[in-house]
Amino acid sequence: MAGGHVIDNPISGERIVIRQSGAETDGRLLAFDLFLPPGGHVPARHAHPVQEERFTVVAGQMRFQIGRRSTLVGPGQTLIVKAGTGHWFGNVGPDPAAAHVEIRPALRMEQLLERSGAIGAGASSPGKLVPRLPDLALVLLEFERELAVPRIPAALLRLLLLPFAWLARRRDSVRA
Repeated sequence: MAGGHVIDNPISGERIVIRQSGAETDGRLLAFDLFLPPGGHVPARHAHPVQEERFTVVAGQMRFQIGRRSTLVGPGQTLIVKAGTGHWFGNVGPDPAAAHVEIRPALRMEQLLERSGAIGAGASSPGKLVPRLPDLALVLLEFERELAVPRIPAALLRLLLLPFAWLARRRDSVRA
């Protein structure tokens, strides 16, 4: 996608504005601006098996939990999350937070972000912005190179998720 593509995720509160897509960088980089309202955060601790993430906060405050370490990052500060490292982040300040994010290599991260936003947009009611397990299973299985659950071996996770993914595919085929 061309620079400027916007992805909103109602589950996390994230607004993502793509600045450089993987297609534009031959897969080397996905760069985007991340906007989080007060209290906005990624839904769960996660890892990117083969991708490094670099966050440069440009406004507000973001709390990062990397491994067992918790760090508050403010404007002008950069934090790097190495590939395979479990992490979580959110806006813990009273004002909106913004960061420039770079992910290397891009892989299919833009598609993962789009899918995550679509799952949130399809939530059954505005008050219930938690992805259904079958939808989450499909995402985790489809984007195994981009997203992992820390401390759970990929083979075990795949085995646990396959029945839920089957339910989601069956549900989607009935709707079609």
